[in-house]
Parts: sequence; C-alpha cells; structure tokens
Amino acid sequence: MGANRSAYRLSRLAAFVAAIALICATQARAEATLVIEADTGKVLQAENATYPWYPASVTKVMTAYVALSAVKQGRFTLDSLLTVSPAAAAQAPSKMGFKPGTQVTLDNALKMLMVKSANDIAVVIAEGVGGSIDGFANEMNRTAQRLGMTQSHFVNPNGLPAEGHVSSARDLGILGRAFFKDLPEYEYFAHLPGIKFGKRTTMNFNKLIGRYPGADGMKTGFICASGFNLLASATRNGKRLIAVVLGAQSSAQRAVKAAQLLERGFNGNKLTWLRPSMGTVDQLAPIDASPPDLRDQMCGPKRKRPAAEDEDDDVEIATGPTENSDGNPSMYAAGLQPQTIKTTELFAGAAALEPPVIVYTGPTRTGSAIAAADAAETEAQTPKGKKGKKSQVAAVKPDAKPEKKKDAKPDAKKDAKPEAKSDSKTASKPAAKPEPKQLGNSAKPVSGDLKPAAAKPKDGAKDAAKSSKPAAEKKSDAPPKS
Repeated sequence: MGANRSAYRLSRLAAFVAAIALICATQARAEATLVIEADTGKVLQAENATYPWYPASVTKVMTAYVALSAVKQGRFTLDSLLTVSPAAAAQAPSKMGFKPGTQVTLDNALKMLMVKSANDIAVVIAEGVGGSIDGFANEMNRTAQRLGMTQSHFVNPNGLPAEGHVSSARDLGILGRAFFKDLPEYEYFAHLPGIKFGKRTTMNFNKLIGRYPGADGMKTGFICASGFNLLASATRNGKRLIAVVLGAQSSAQRAVKAAQLLERGFNGNKLTWLRPSMGTVDQLAPIDASPPDLRDQMCGPKRKRPAAEDEDDDVEIATGPTENSDGNPSMYAAGLQPQTIKTTELFAGAAALEPPVIVYTGPTRTGSAIAAADAAETEAQTPKGKKGKKSQVAAVKPDAKPEKKKDAKPDAKKDAKPEAKSDSKTASKPAAKPEPKQLGNSAKPVSGDLKPAAAKPKDGAKDAAKSSKPAAEKKSDAPPKS
C-alpha cells in the first residue's frame, strides 16, 4: 500500500515537473534575440536565435538587398521606372495606395519600402525586378542560400502571412551583415529618418533612429503570428553591431530590448571569460521546429487594443522591461553586467531626426523640380471643397469688418442674393477698366475683389479706397493657388 502511494506521488511529481518544463520552454520561445559584430560575425549573445520565426516586414531587407544587387550588377538603375500593377495595388496595408498604372522610380520605391514598409511597393519592386512575385521570391531564396541563410524560405517580398514564409534571428543577422558588407554605397536606405509624399509624412518605425546613439538601421516588422520584430544596427568608434529582436510585445519594447542588447555589446561584459565562445553567427546550429504562433497573444481578445506595425505605443513603455532586464539571467550575473541604457532615457524626448526625404511618382527629378513635384502632389491631395471655402472666407472677412454698424444689414442684402445677377450687368461696366491692371495674378480673384466696388457706385472715392484693401489682400493669396 505504501509503495503504491509513493509510486503515485512520484508519478504526480514527474507530471508536474514535465508541465513546468513545457511552460518554461514555451515562454523561452516567446522571444528570440541575437547580437553580433557586423565585421566578424562574432556572436555576443544569442537566445532562441536558431528557432524558425515569421520575419514579417523584416523580409523587406531581403527585398531591398536583391533589388540593390540588381542595380550593382547593372541590370537596373535607381532611375528605372516601375509600374504599379493591379496585384500590387490590391496588397493589404500598410501601403502607399497608388492606382494601377502609376509609375515610380526604383529609388523612390526603395525609400517607401524601407520607411513606410509599403506592401504594395514591395510587390512593385518584385514584379519590376523579378518579372513576377514568384520569380522574385525564387531570386530571394537563391540569395538566401548563397548567404548561408539555411533556415529561411521566402514566398513573397513583403512578409505578409504565407505558408512556408519563415526565417530566424540567426538568418536575419546574416542578412544584416551582408547588406552592410556587400552594399555599402546604399546603406543610407537602412536609416532614412522618414519620407514625405505631398501632405503625407511618415517617420521611420524604428524607434532607435534619432534616439539611440549611433543607430543606423535597419527594419521593423509585425504580423500577429510573429509579434514585434526588429533588425537593428548601430555604430560607435568604427565598430558596428547588429541586433535582432523577434516576438516583442510592442514596438516600444522591441526598441528598448534592442537598445539594451546593443549597449551591452558595445560596453562588453565582465563575465565573458566565464563562458565559452559561441563562435560566429553562421556557426549557430539551426533547430528543426515549427515557428511559434503568437496570434492569440498579440491580437487576441486579452490585448487591450489591436497591435499594429505603425502603432504609437510610447505610453506603454513604463510597463515594459526594466532598465537592467535582459531576459537571459544565465548569460549575466546580477549586478555584474555593465550599465545599460535606461528605458526612460531612450524615450524621454522626441527623436532627433533629420527632415523627411521627399518622394514622388513619375521619372527622376532633380533640384527645384523635386520641390515642384512635392507642391503638385500636396495640391492634388487637398480636397477641392476645402480650397473653395478658404478662398470665400478670405474674400468675405475684409469686407465684413469695416461695415459693422449701420451698413452691415443693408450690405448683406445687396451682396447676397442680388450678387449673382448684378455681377454680369452692373459689375461688367465699372470693372472693365481696372481688370487689365490686375491680370498679373488671375482673373477670378480680381473679379471677386471688384464686386464690392461695383455694388456701391454712389460712394465714389471712399468706396474705392475700401475696395482697394481687399484687392491687396487677395493678391497675396493668389500665388499659392497657382
């Protein structure tokens, strides 16, 4: 009897231990991190770095790498025009939203890809460079094989959910190294501060840019299944490090985590001599497993609000990792790790960013032609109804103020309903002489300014003096319309 009880208790204990081990393993796989030296590939820290993972929009680093390699090979130029197809226009947001048939240079497309993370532009590049999405995906996979990205397989150029579209922190670290090593002349695409397309301005989703000292890349990513991903890089004193964070809980937390990893990498660690070298990134042994699916965690009903790549969740930073938390106690002993950058310091103020880069559709432009294209797009994005209302307000206000006391009501009656009829008859004769002098701007503002003068032919010099003031104000409003 006693023996049976002991066996039962042992079996229960074993089941409990197994359950705890399973929970710990699941929690451990909820996030993957990696820090390497860009020049040597030496691994400074790795946590679940060889587990397969959904790369999401970090995929676009490979898209940019393949496209820029084609430019370097002479197959295309940055001025090459690409056309938006119906398939590209049908992609899910985030996207630029161009209509089929719109043309954009490869240069502008890459800027939109890396900053806006535009899924439609990724397909535009894929179809333009690879002939089709499938053709470009094959080129991406051949490139991955050549680089030693043994855990990666790409199905599309933007990272939207697709069966078999996977990578790992290890492979993304290898890709980051290759980008800087093979395409140094194009590395500015990895750290653009933002883009401006007409009235629409998008700043880089990578919160390290302009905040973390030396941050110079590379790309963020998010889908529900992957969590918040970041392939980051920073350079100090001529030394560049690359950090990968996969599966973070928010865009702010992935930035904080990457900053802490980079900071420890730059400052070194007092316990490095206690652990064996992990070798180089390509020597990390891949793990044969299925990618973790974080859909319920990221987009399930328990989350306060739906997660999104472009979410502005700085308010959640206080609930994120503590300033000395690294999530890997086995790597660092408490109190002996170097001082890490503080979360509160990283996001204390606004990012110190350069002005956004102007992007546009159509062929390459230079100098003042870029500003002209930007002004034209801004005008095109302004609703016509709003333009009309602004011009009417500008025309009415100057006339309304001088005549508040006695003439306010009579003038309102004269200038409201009869105005449409009297403009053709009454205003045509008095306005005939002044009109040629005002043609320097546009006919419409001039005729509008002369209406008050035409409505009061009796007042003579006094009304002429009053009508001259609105005309002067109208002149100043005319150039922006043209």
